[in-house]
Formats: sequence, C-alpha cells, structure tokens
Amino acid sequence: MAMQHTPLLMARLLDRGAVVASGEEIVTATDGGTRRQTLRETRDRAHQLAHALAGAGVGVGDRVATFMWNGSRHLEAYHACAGMGAVLHTLNLRLSDKDLEYIIGHAADKVIIADADTLPLLEALVGRMPSVERVIVATEDGFEGWETTLPNPVDYEAFLSGHPTDYDWPNIDENSPLGLCYTSGTTGNPKGVEYEHRSQYLHTLTQCMTDSMSLSATDTLCGIVPMFHAMGWGLPWSATMLGCKQVMPHRFMDPERLLELMIEEEVTISAGVPTIWQGIKSIYETAPEKYDLSKLTRLTCGGSAPPPSLIRWYADTLDVEMIQGWGMTETSPLVTLSRRVMKKSQLALSDDAQFENVAKQGQIMPGIEVEIFDEEGNALPHDGESIGEIMVRGPWICSEYYHDPQPEKFSGDWLITGDVGKIDPEEYLILSDRSKDLVKSGGEWISSVDLENHIVALEGVAQACVVAQPHPKWDERPVALVVLAPGAEVSQETILDHCATAYAKWQLPDEVLYVESIPLTSTGKMDKKVVRADLAEQGYQLPDLR
Repeated sequence: MAMQHTPLLMARLLDRGAVVASGEEIVTATDGGTRRQTLRETRDRAHQLAHALAGAGVGVGDRVATFMWNGSRHLEAYHACAGMGAVLHTLNLRLSDKDLEYIIGHAADKVIIADADTLPLLEALVGRMPSVERVIVATEDGFEGWETTLPNPVDYEAFLSGHPTDYDWPNIDENSPLGLCYTSGTTGNPKGVEYEHRSQYLHTLTQCMTDSMSLSATDTLCGIVPMFHAMGWGLPWSATMLGCKQVMPHRFMDPERLLELMIEEEVTISAGVPTIWQGIKSIYETAPEKYDLSKLTRLTCGGSAPPPSLIRWYADTLDVEMIQGWGMTETSPLVTLSRRVMKKSQLALSDDAQFENVAKQGQIMPGIEVEIFDEEGNALPHDGESIGEIMVRGPWICSEYYHDPQPEKFSGDWLITGDVGKIDPEEYLILSDRSKDLVKSGGEWISSVDLENHIVALEGVAQACVVAQPHPKWDERPVALVVLAPGAEVSQETILDHCATAYAKWQLPDEVLYVESIPLTSTGKMDKKVVRADLAEQGYQLPDLR
C-alpha cells in the first residue's frame, strides 16, 4: 500500500497545541507581574500576525527579524513565520551594533519585530539597515509611550488589529528555510545557520522523546535560554506542539525573579546555561525555607558543561535531575544528552556511578552520528582514552553557512565542531574542551574545562575560568581566574592543593587570580577570548617570568 507523502512542515505541528490544550497558558513576566494568554489566543494572534506581515509585503522566503526577549509575542512570531513560509531571523540582543549591522544586512531582513525596551539598541543602526522596510514594536508594562527614529514604526497590537484569526498556511517544500541564527564568531564576521522545516520537524519530535528531554504536555516549561539563541534550543517549537504551559521571563533574568516565577507558576522543567543554575543555587542557599521548588523535576543545562558538583547539588538538595545537553547553533542544537539512567543496565549502578555518567556530555540522539578524528582524518576508537576532533552529521546538522560556504568548517558531510573529546565504550561523548581553549604545555594538552569543574567543586568558589598564557619554555601554561562566594575566603594554596588531589603537578594552574566577575558571551558562556585579551592588555606575566 502506498503511503501519502506529506511534507514535514512546522505549521503541521504548531497549531496542534492550541487544538488539544486550548486553555493552557503562555505566561510572560512583566514589570508589574505577569501577562497571561491561552494557547488558543496565542495561535489566533499568530495567524493574525501572518495576515499582517503578508499585508506588509512579506512573502515565502522573506526574512523577518525579531529583536525580542522570551515572551508570548516572540512565540507568536515563531508561529506566524513558520506557518506562512517566511524565515524567522532571531537577532541576538547582546551583540554589538557592528555585528548587528552586518547580520541584518547579510540576511537582508525585510521587517524587524522589536520589544519596546530594545529600541535604543536598534536606533544606533538608523541609516545602516537598507533592507529593513518596517519596524513593529511590541510593548510591555512601562514602555507604552515609546517613540523611535526607526523606519516606518508601528505598534504591534495595531499591526494585528482587525486581521482574521485563520491563515491558510501554504504547502511549501519541506526543505524550505524556516529560521536563521547567526553564531557569535570569535574571528571574522558572524556566520549564519539556516534551519529548514524538515530538519526542525525531526529535531522537535526527537527532543520530546522519553529518553531525550521527556517533554510532556503535562509539563510547565520555563524557557530561560534566550529564544534568540539556537531557536531557544528548539523548546518553543516542542512545547507549542505538545500544548505545554510556557513561562517566559522576558528581560527579567536575575536569579531572584526567576526563582519567584518558577515557584508561582509551578514550573516542572526549565532550560538554561550553567551560570543561571549557579545563580539560582546561590539565592536558594541564602534562605532554603523561603523557596518551594517541590514541583520542579528536571533542568536541562547546555552551552557549556555544568560542574559535576552542581549536578549533584540539585539532585541531593532539591531532588531535581539535571540533564546535560551538548550541541551548537550549527546542530539545531541537540546532539547528545546525558541523564542519570539512559539504559536498562544502568538501573543497577550506584548513585555515584550514575552521576559520573551525567557529568559526561551524553549519548547521541537518534538520527545523529558523532565521531572523533585524529589530525590525519582517521576515525579514533571509542575506548574512552583516544582524544580527537569531534565531528557530527545528521538530518538537522548544518552543511554550510548561509551565503558563506566556508568549506574548511566541513569535511565531506561532517561538520567540524571545533570541540575536542573522546567517546567511551558505553558510547558516551566526553568533551575535553574547545580546541581553542585547550592549554598546550610542553606538547601535552590540559583541559581547561576539567580544571574549572574541579576548582568550582571546592566550597567557597562560585566560578572558575582557566585560560592559557604564553610561556617561553612550555609554550603555554594554565592560569585560573576565580570568583569567590560572598564572604568566602579560599587561598591559592587551598585551591592548588585541591587540584593536586586529581591532577599531576604539571597540569596545575601556575597562578590563581581572584576577580569579582568573569566576562560572559552573549549566550551566557564564559568568554575566554575576552579574558585572554584582558590579561594581555594588563600586561599579565606568569609568576616565573616576572
């Protein structure tokens, strides 16, 4: 019997949540509390937005940029663009105006939808965005009286007003572009990653699997990871398809407000980078009796590896499972996930052995292939010892950059990730470092990530960042920057003695520098490029070179 060939279009998934769970809420944090609307209202408004965009000249394949925090209107833009066949281009709110100018021009964005409080950032680009025909301004509490010098501004609600709540989604090719995200490149201009309908359809279904994030319609999701970063890790698509209640923090990203939101809205699952979970841990520990997180069951952590001590703290203190994920903008981003138990044989493992697995980057998701290669391009054995360049391929993996092929980033159909690691006999990926962040000392590699995770497990240490510094004899040596917890006193000797319990003498940092904060990238990772540049600008020299 021949089967129907139905194109894998995101529109076929996104209306579903409003059909099966029409009364569930999308909750957006505001200056004065929260703003709430149902999934059905969100779906209807997305259809109105599609009509309004079409009326403004946006057609299939045109780029619609968003310059927005996580909120219901941003979700409406996701839904509307996917349905009508436009390309959603999520602009990173934390990039410089130089990078934004390049990205908007390179993508040739036709329209920008912006939150009113972001207008000053966009206004720095007036006269430098020739492709942009219109700016649509979404307003929350406190920003009602906005004014702007941006081209053809219109209020978001006025833009939607009067349009029908049903749009006849076009039947386009499943390989048509759906979204566009730019990486915050360390060298050269940012690079665009284009997501297609088919790739994100498959990614969405995989993300919801029991052995993946196990996202369910019974969950209340608080998506803290920005919707402008790798499509919010795909969670807005998945939660909207399932009909989850979604809680969106908008610009209110301080740990205290996030905790309040999670408690008030009875959040069961959340997603964010390690710095978010470290901040929430610090707030919680000041007054555990004040915060009832009994509804919270799991956290997804990505962007950089969470320290094993942090994973264990959430499990032991709150009975919350931290799910570690690994991926990147170019991989949509889901490649591997690590949970306490990922196969039947692990049920018999001790707690300590299970937590050892969670500290790894995890097992590959169905449909994805991951391999490690040596410098000659030979595949290395999965023995947990051989370390090589991590490469990835699969149906939602980038094969070239948008209008910027960069063939050196690809090897045949493999994406060269820039990460270095190993795969153990249990088929867990174990990340050693970013290739550019490894410390090469006397011809031997030192993992900055491993050292950081060990240092931050020491009581009194809030954050640790290890970077390479030049050395005339050993090529490079590691230096640790440490942020102490409020009121804590931890000496360099204590830190080095602690490191010596797990590492050889030649692997220990040459010096510990105490700092008030560590610079972060636009996606919340420690920005080692800036750390290295700051040390160079300050004329820093290793102790034995002074």
